[in-house]
Amino acid sequence: MENISEVTEFILMGITDAPELQIPLFIIFTLIYLIALFGNLGMIMLILLDSRLHSPMYFFLCNLSLVDCVYASAVTPKVMEGFLTGNKIISYNACAAQMFFFVAFGAIESLILASMAYDRHAAVCKPLHYTTIMTSTTCILIVTCCYMCGILQSSIHVALAFCLSFCNSNVINHFFCDIPPLLDISCSDTYTNEITVLILGTCDGILTLLVILNTYLLIFIAILRMRSAEAQRKAFSTCASHLITVFIFFGSTLFMYLQPSSNHSMDTDKIASVFYTMVIPMLNPVVYSLRNKEVKNAFKKVVGKLMTSLQLVN
Repeated sequence: MENISEVTEFILMGITDAPELQIPLFIIFTLIYLIALFGNLGMIMLILLDSRLHSPMYFFLCNLSLVDCVYASAVTPKVMEGFLTGNKIISYNACAAQMFFFVAFGAIESLILASMAYDRHAAVCKPLHYTTIMTSTTCILIVTCCYMCGILQSSIHVALAFCLSFCNSNVINHFFCDIPPLLDISCSDTYTNEITVLILGTCDGILTLLVILNTYLLIFIAILRMRSAEAQRKAFSTCASHLITVFIFFGSTLFMYLQPSSNHSMDTDKIASVFYTMVIPMLNPVVYSLRNKEVKNAFKKVVGKLMTSLQLVN
């Protein structure tokens, strides 16, 4: 039998090999990452510090920001290192860890977005019973289930992927350890992995999106039945930020995974992956801070207190 050497590291091909683009791209992705990191951490701190934001809606938003921090940090720092130093080698264990956090928190994000849709449905369709439906215990239970489902799903993917043999090549045609490019370089039978990706991906992605769309259909029907134009405007306003976030997240994901095979290419995958691994975590806090008056007021209040404290110190 032919000996098969054990792979101890992988080589990530990265986004581009053009030398003249390495530094400009490093600067761009560093700025994107810093905005995503500080934007989401700022949102978390704002929600924790302002008692007016201690509600189910902002509890879910706080968790969404936390997920975005981890989601972006699973991929972006390694990409930045590749641009700056040219080191595109990632160890076997680091590759497994990167895949785990990327898949887990991507799944958690989609589930939290669905939970936020349910929260908006309760607020708009059953306002009189909202406080009894969305209790603190219920919110914590929902978020805990989101994390558990995401971690379980990721554990299955990682366990199956890293049971494979990699004897043909250790070069991954991507800028991070994603499932499809890793399966491409395996010399084992990947049928089980592909079926698992299809089943879990459908449950997490398509079904979650259908739940959100169905929830918003009920919300819009309830809004149209409202007699007051002011009540309709307020209801639309509370849902707008979440709808934009859902559109951005699922739009980029569906663009990548539902392309016709004739138009499917790894370069297209990389562009879509850049968007949903780096850009979306940056956009979420921007969308909620620009669209939400309560967040704006809380920000002004915190900044005002900070300025007052600085003046007292000086």
